[in-house]
Amino acid sequence: MSEKKKQVQTMFDAIAVKYDFLNHFLSAGVDYYWRKKAIALTGFSKDAELLDLACGTGDFAYTVKKLGVTKIVGADLSMQMLKLFGAKFDWIKAQRVQTVAEWLPFLPGSFTNITVAFGVRNFYDIPKAFSEFHSVLKPNGKATVLEFCMPKNPLIASLYRFYFKNILPVVGRIVSGSNSAYTYLLDKEIDLVKLFREAGFQEVYRKNLTFGLVQVVIAKK
Repeated sequence: MSEKKKQVQTMFDAIAVKYDFLNHFLSAGVDYYWRKKAIALTGFSKDAELLDLACGTGDFAYTVKKLGVTKIVGADLSMQMLKLFGAKFDWIKAQRVQTVAEWLPFLPGSFTNITVAFGVRNFYDIPKAFSEFHSVLKPNGKATVLEFCMPKNPLIASLYRFYFKNILPVVGRIVSGSNSAYTYLLDKEIDLVKLFREAGFQEVYRKNLTFGLVQVVIAKK
């Protein structure tokens, strides 16, 4: 296991129990809107077969489930996250798989949809992960990524940098007890549209939300 994978696994195992609270608290509850908007932009039928990757405790998949989708697989590197995901989805018996995005143990064309909420920055090889997405999706299947991005407005961008550098990691450390929680979110900007196209996706749509703080990228096979 690579050093980055070990760090990611250790960090998320440590904060799993408080993960939902941290997400809602640190985003002031706006994360609910981001997920619902990403799902609305994607469009899901009740017959969708969903792989929720870097699923965490399953908030993204849980929102999709409310639309009537029952064929759901949660995949994550953190076993503690998967245990909480399983508890949240027990009544529909969602499947859980411990794996990384760069190696998906599924047959080609297994899913109609893939969702990733704020997990791409934890991948150790994004191009390889997106190639895996392309492989396991059915024709016309969609990969939906919800991720932070740098706002274009200079004032909002400066506030964004201050919050993510000085406030969010401190609060995350106090609440979670993990020294590494939320310390990596100011990594260099990632061009998700370009990476999806390089992975073979022909149709890629991008939408900014909340003053450009967050982006929804939808890639269709």
